[in-house]
Parts: sequence; C-alpha cells; structure tokens
Amino acid sequence: MTDNFDQIALVVDWLDACRNRDLATLLDLYADDATLECRCGEAKVSEGRAGLESYWRPRLDGLAPTAFGLEEITPTAEGVVLDYLSHEGEPVRIAFAFSRDGKVQRTACLTVEQALRREVAGVADEAG
Repeated sequence: MTDNFDQIALVVDWLDACRNRDLATLLDLYADDATLECRCGEAKVSEGRAGLESYWRPRLDGLAPTAFGLEEITPTAEGVVLDYLSHEGEPVRIAFAFSRDGKVQRTACLTVEQALRREVAGVADEAG
C-alpha cells in the first residue's frame, strides 16, 4: 500500500458524500472495479460502478435524520474501519480497503451488534 494519500480523509469524504446525498461524488471515490459487501441484513455484494450505483441510490434517496453520523474511525493494517449511523440511523461498522491510486477498492459492512459478537467470539476462541 502506498502512503501518498490520507485514508482517513478519504473515508471522511465518503461520509460527506453520503450525508449530502451526492451519488456522483460517492461513486467517484470508488475504484472502477470496486466491490461492496453488505451484511447488515440479507447479504448483498455489489461490483463495479453500476452495481454500486444500484446499491447506493435507494439508500441515499431516503435518509434518516441521523444518517451517516460519525461514531468512530480507526486506521488498521488493511485500511480503515468506520463505525457510523446507516442511512436508517442504525449503528454500522464498515471496513475500507484502498487501491494504490487512492480509491476505495473494497468495503464490507455489518451492524455494530454483529461486529461485536464476532469480536467476542474471536476472543473466546483465542482464550479457549
């Protein structure tokens, strides 16, 4: 991974585009061959600009008043993990991985409740 761009700033730009319902700007933050995996309800995978647009358009059209509020942002070895409020105002954790040219290459999200259950299970596995 190259260090020539600020990953945290890119994630903040992502949040801003979502808050502003700016689909074009949001899609421009993704690499052309980016993938999005959403496990917040029924698992859904979207690929490429058209797939991302079909995923994001309905979500940006109907935002809750608290949508895309920032809870916590954490750099990781693989990219950035963001806890935020979804388009419905529900707590979500999303992991971002980036391309070398400073675009979002992959995102994977799940509810914070699901993420915490996984973390607890992982700690129990390590201790057991």
